[in-house]
Amino acid sequence: MSMSPDPLFRPYRVNRLHLANRIVMAPMTRSFSPGGVPGADVAAYYRRRAENGVGLIITEGTVIDHPASTNDTRVPHFHGTEALAGWANVLAEVHAAGAKIMPQIWHIGTVRRAGDRPNPEAPPIGPSGLYKPGVKVVEPMTDAQIAAVICAYARAAADARRLGFDGVELHGAHGYLIDQFFWEGTNQRSDRYGGDMLARTRFAVEVIQACRQAVGPDFPILLRYSQWKQQDYAARLAGTPELLEKFLAPLADAGVDVFHCSTRRFWEPEFEGSALNLAGWTKKLSGKPVITVGSVSLDNDMVAAFRGKAAAITSIDKLIEMVAREEVDLVAVGRAMLVDYAWAAKVRENRMQDLLPFTPESLRSLA
Repeated sequence: MSMSPDPLFRPYRVNRLHLANRIVMAPMTRSFSPGGVPGADVAAYYRRRAENGVGLIITEGTVIDHPASTNDTRVPHFHGTEALAGWANVLAEVHAAGAKIMPQIWHIGTVRRAGDRPNPEAPPIGPSGLYKPGVKVVEPMTDAQIAAVICAYARAAADARRLGFDGVELHGAHGYLIDQFFWEGTNQRSDRYGGDMLARTRFAVEVIQACRQAVGPDFPILLRYSQWKQQDYAARLAGTPELLEKFLAPLADAGVDVFHCSTRRFWEPEFEGSALNLAGWTKKLSGKPVITVGSVSLDNDMVAAFRGKAAAITSIDKLIEMVAREEVDLVAVGRAMLVDYAWAAKVRENRMQDLLPFTPESLRSLA
């Protein structure tokens, strides 16, 4: 790193949310919450990042109150007395260390398979019952199922505010339920929830509106979205800036305060003829604050990492330039912070040589 990291450590404000700096801990599924209940080890995991200068923590995905919302008995719930008490403890630890924190709320849709635990009797759900184009796993969601899931999202958002969290993020990326409505490949509906790009945003719009009604006008709502899907890394929701603007407008109007723009490599331009990445284009087209993410300070993306390839430390000068030019507002750090809880402190002190490289073995513990 040859540039000063100062732009990353300037304060930022969104509505009532005041952040000490631009560094965000990205949501990363860890599966260390047996029975869906986060324990003291999860609280300590998040507190260590807060103590080392992270401005905002977005928790790992937490599932809403629906029997088919998850396929992992160790992914944390964001419902039920015991799980919410666990999250209240996480919240207290993070706030005591001086950081802000939001839960990411989530439903996996047709990524779940029939017979998956927990609740093996509960079938998966999805807009058209498709896991990916041409692969049907269940019948399309009914209007009643859609309404029930929307209510579950709103209850989770209301619980986040009641507990004292600093906002909430809706997981609308990576081929999970909300994204399955966005993606033409998994949304073949002919009713008001399907059709062209604008129509395919309706489910998310109704989720956002329900959450907004549940939390009030000043509670930050973030939406994470992506072009790529776990079912197809080359998939794209919008192939042009014009289509991306059509996609973003109803979501912003529904009440999204910040777009969290998930890419595998933050440095890659999104469209030909411009150096802007997905977050940069999203800010330009929507006028909303944005979070950029994707292999920050690492030399390979998560797909390579999860195939067993270690990731070495690399420069973040380009990232600093993007923040300094106000192309993006906030920077989410994932794997690099998973392995190194002091990432933010080391970067602030310009100690890049002390950063820990990511290895797949890092996933096996809550460091």
